[in-house]
Amino acid sequence: MSTAPRNTALWHPFADMFEVRQSQFCVTRADGVWVHDQEGRRYLDGTAGLWYANVGHGRTEIVEAAAAQMRTLDAYFVFNDFTNPAAEALADRLAQLAPMPDAKIFLTTGGGEAIDTAAKLARQYWAQRGQPQRTHILSRGNAYHGTNGMGTSIGGIEVNQAGFGQLVPDTSRVAFDDADSLREAIERLGADRVAAFFAEPVMGAGGLHPPRPGYLEAVAKICAEHDVLFVADSVICGFGRVGTWFGVERWGLQPDMITFAKGVTSGYLPLGGVVTSARVAEPFWEHPGRVFRHGATYSGHPTVAAAALANLDILEREKLLQRADELERPLHETLVQFADHPAVGEVRGGTGLLGAVELAPEVLDADPGAVGRAQRAIRKHGVIVRPLAKALAVSPPLIITESEIGMIGEAMRAGLDAVAAG
Repeated sequence: MSTAPRNTALWHPFADMFEVRQSQFCVTRADGVWVHDQEGRRYLDGTAGLWYANVGHGRTEIVEAAAAQMRTLDAYFVFNDFTNPAAEALADRLAQLAPMPDAKIFLTTGGGEAIDTAAKLARQYWAQRGQPQRTHILSRGNAYHGTNGMGTSIGGIEVNQAGFGQLVPDTSRVAFDDADSLREAIERLGADRVAAFFAEPVMGAGGLHPPRPGYLEAVAKICAEHDVLFVADSVICGFGRVGTWFGVERWGLQPDMITFAKGVTSGYLPLGGVVTSARVAEPFWEHPGRVFRHGATYSGHPTVAAAALANLDILEREKLLQRADELERPLHETLVQFADHPAVGEVRGGTGLLGAVELAPEVLDADPGAVGRAQRAIRKHGVIVRPLAKALAVSPPLIITESEIGMIGEAMRAGLDAVAAG
């Protein structure tokens, strides 16, 4: 394990800083599917960073596009009537790729901002339609929607809400895998009070749960029947992670809004946004004086937009969306082999280039820190995986090869064996 100076001033997200300051894993360089620590050892990036390095690390095309843009127009805002060519080009391209006709694009600086934008826009949409009482937002248990104010409030991972006092009101959760629970909640609350329902196509940080067959289609139908806005949180699932541009196309969905981030730039620069349907945009775009009073300083940042455009070029040119489809089965088969391992309780995946191995209940009961211990053991064998509560998640760059997927399996087995041995 690499160590950095213990007198660090860097406060790490989601970290026990008492432990972190004793020992840090310092990444100094990355290329392709590999990252390197400060001692020169390399590791297969089995998580694509935090789900985002879809085209892999070290792509000079993206670096050069950003540098060229900075030489011309480094940064400028898009508030009011200001704009810039890169932001316009990116919005037009994303709108053309979106599954909804005549889509509009609201740009942010990340997924958390995208969620807050979509939630506020949902409430504001109904206010503009003369139904200001429609403020309630439904989401799912186990859901993760970022850590901004609204995202924390509608998230379904309870430990992420603890200790912050009162959160945003008029939010509640339904069962993550039961469409009928959504219908029951809407009918209990009254459809005339519900603004929107948020759902990840494949749940990510909440344990990596692919949807049950027919679930997403069913909740979309329930939302349509009750005239509730359906918001797909595709921050993780977009840009090839599940084989399509925004994830939802796999199920034939046309949500009212789609949130995106991560893979839109492959993490090279921070960018997120919301794709809105023509319906949601109409009150603001077709009538004067209706201002959506919300936005981020760096929305439409030209350098970030240029990086995104270069990233989209790579995804298209190298057919990486199709590549994710081709590798979906090999990755799942690599993980399924651990279903009978004594340290394993469940294996999930098979929907996109991502999967998870959940540890057995008796292992977790005996050692609540077993997931972290397994993650560190796997890293010692040259592969980085993501600890998620009870599970170990993988979501490699879309450029990974089948032989490199095999390396994930070998390291995973070594880590699980270490946990089973106690």
